[in-house]
Amino acid sequence: MKQDLTERTSYVIRFAGDSGDGIQLQGLQFTLASAISGHDLATLPDFPAEIRAPAGTRYGVSAFQIQFGGDRITTPGDSPDVLIAFNPAALVVNLNQLKPGALIIVDESTFTAQRLKRADLATNPLEDGSLADFQVCAIDIAHLTTEAVKPFGLGTKDSVRCKNFWALGLLLWMFDQPRDPAAHWIQRKFASAEAIRNANLAALNAGHAYGETAELGQVLLQHSIPEAPLASVEYRTITGAEATALGLIAAGELANIELMFCSYPITPASSVLHHLADMDEAGVATFQAEDEIAAVCAAIGASYAGKLGVTSSSGPGVALKTEAIGFAVATELPLLIVNSQRAGPSTGMPTKTEQSDLYQAVYGRNADTPIPVVAARSPGDCFDTAIEAARIAMRHMTPVILLTDGYIANASELWPIPDFDSYAPIVTTKPDKDSSGPVFVRDAKTQARMWASPGDPRFVHRVGGIERDYDSGNISYEADNHQAMTNMRQAKVASVANYIPAQELVQGLGAGLAVVGWGSTYGAIFQAVKLALADGLSVAQIHLRHLNPLPSNLAEMLAGYECVLVPELNTGQLATILRDHGVADLAQLNKVSGQPFAVSELIERIRELATPYIHEVKNG
Repeated sequence: MKQDLTERTSYVIRFAGDSGDGIQLQGLQFTLASAISGHDLATLPDFPAEIRAPAGTRYGVSAFQIQFGGDRITTPGDSPDVLIAFNPAALVVNLNQLKPGALIIVDESTFTAQRLKRADLATNPLEDGSLADFQVCAIDIAHLTTEAVKPFGLGTKDSVRCKNFWALGLLLWMFDQPRDPAAHWIQRKFASAEAIRNANLAALNAGHAYGETAELGQVLLQHSIPEAPLASVEYRTITGAEATALGLIAAGELANIELMFCSYPITPASSVLHHLADMDEAGVATFQAEDEIAAVCAAIGASYAGKLGVTSSSGPGVALKTEAIGFAVATELPLLIVNSQRAGPSTGMPTKTEQSDLYQAVYGRNADTPIPVVAARSPGDCFDTAIEAARIAMRHMTPVILLTDGYIANASELWPIPDFDSYAPIVTTKPDKDSSGPVFVRDAKTQARMWASPGDPRFVHRVGGIERDYDSGNISYEADNHQAMTNMRQAKVASVANYIPAQELVQGLGAGLAVVGWGSTYGAIFQAVKLALADGLSVAQIHLRHLNPLPSNLAEMLAGYECVLVPELNTGQLATILRDHGVADLAQLNKVSGQPFAVSELIERIRELATPYIHEVKNG
């Protein structure tokens, strides 16, 4: 069956192989080439939790998917148009994601009896007819790579390791993408290893030449892709982890305050620490603690000393930080907690994505201990959301939880570099030379106390985890005082709603079905609602950044719809919160597979719910 890839404006490619095959590097280099070509894009790195899983096994498969092209791209794509698989396990693990007619490129040299057995295959897929519905291009990639790099004197193992660049060259030819970005990367990376540098360059060029000269036109076609209609600004590719790091740095600049980032390594949150570790020239200090509790306590200490304390983790680590987060609430200190969510419970699936920590963020502390919660919707949006989280923390003198997830943290997209001068400064409650008064006199609008640091004799005060007097900070066990302090903490978080913008529609109409999402579901919901609107359905998209407190106009806004659909990568956590706030007529779409939503999953559910309302409008 021949694949119809003609007159397409976007394509989906999935690279797959062993963890040691350089799959993620291959995908990143293709991403860079696509961006330089003027294409919009979205990626999905997908790899096992093991540092080096057993080669050739199904659970050791690493993959990287990218959708790129001349449309607005907000998802990595539902089904690959092209799968390049470096071994039998990579083929069989990804086969069920392909539609009939998709192109499969395989390294046929790996389909040996031993490799088939390791992938739990009783027969060879290249021979047993199981690939009859697809176009298959079997190439001896390993042999062609070793022949291409033979002049440089590498051993067999190092020669074969160049195959990811051979395959990259082939795919760059197939989609008319430039080789220069990958070539420049190779030259920089292996500048001190001449033989390896030259071998990888040769492999890249050999793969490209193979596409040009192999005369496989019935299978391997070259496709020209139009540039995306992007705004006339400067763009770059960015991951969620990198955007979060840059957003935190920007928040420090906007507040004219130094940043102290304290973290304990955990997947997928560690990348933020990696990006900030070399940013001391930007006023950032980093501290890799011996455990999660030490990390959050160090961040609280930094805030107590007058810096902005930030800590990061994933769900299991945030659970360990919980008591200290309550301490930060009690002491009324600004603190940012970045939670890069992953599939759980416990260790769960560390490299797979989930939106499973919303309950933990909103409710997960002892006593009545509310905390503002915000969530980023895409990799690039992490920049603005980090700034917003820091602004709330310092304006209200409270801890704030920023939710991302494994998909956002690792995925990349094109990001328009913002005009930093357009961001309003972050005003803090730090005392100046003319300040006076007790530390615990709170602003009536924000309930924020003065952020006085140790060493200033004008503002000597006590803080601690034991309940204290409302005015003085001294320890107090008085019943009325505890009631007043509890009310104040609730009022502080509630007051955040007075400063956040009113909730707006992303797209659609103000009647019929409202699709309400949060976090990384944004891209898939956007495309599904866009398709539904094109079908003439009465549907709208609403996406929440502020999850606690919710926007003040949200309840009234949702009351104007016949039905509300909440898609989540959990079992219904936002749905529960919305019901707690009086949204009764609410439908759910939940998925906990460790993978993001496919657009097809969402559009199917939207059509089930939206169709009756469009009929009522037509007949009304």
